[in-house]
Amino acid sequence: MKKGFAKRYLFALLSLIALGILFLIRPSIGMKAMNISLATTIEMLLIIPPVFILLGLLDVWVPKSVMMKFMGPQTGMKGHLFALILGSATAGPLYGAFPVAAVLSRKGVSFVNIMIFIGAWSTTKIPMLLFEIESLGLRFALTRLCIDIPGIILIAFILQKMLQNTEIESLQSTLDTIDQ
Repeated sequence: MKKGFAKRYLFALLSLIALGILFLIRPSIGMKAMNISLATTIEMLLIIPPVFILLGLLDVWVPKSVMMKFMGPQTGMKGHLFALILGSATAGPLYGAFPVAAVLSRKGVSFVNIMIFIGAWSTTKIPMLLFEIESLGLRFALTRLCIDIPGIILIAFILQKMLQNTEIESLQSTLDTIDQ
């Protein structure tokens, strides 16, 4: 059990050791790094529990047949559009998208639609678009959006073509295992 713990949290342990060494060598920079790390950890602890509560509700309330109907392999453009809208309507950091993607995979959502969802979450969020319109202007925000949307869809299809079906199935079974 102890060996598994060390292996599982090796990166976190190495980061703490590096932070300690930095604190000893350059205390002012080490203190700043510790403050940033603490703030990031608190932010994650405030965001992750609500994400998992919403995922639990999604898992219980939305049947697999409904997700297959809207985002399954046979949905075509309708599924791509739904994935794009769902990803764009989100708020929160990108690391919140991956547990959602695991639930979507378990619900039978196609690989392409999961990739479109993650791409939309990371680049086309409505709150971000509103901020851009206010800060950089409507023309910039719409230009970026018109470039990003085809790019997201293109990348999703390229990923699907590059990966073999066995790799996609392996990835989806890994997501199913993590989710349970």
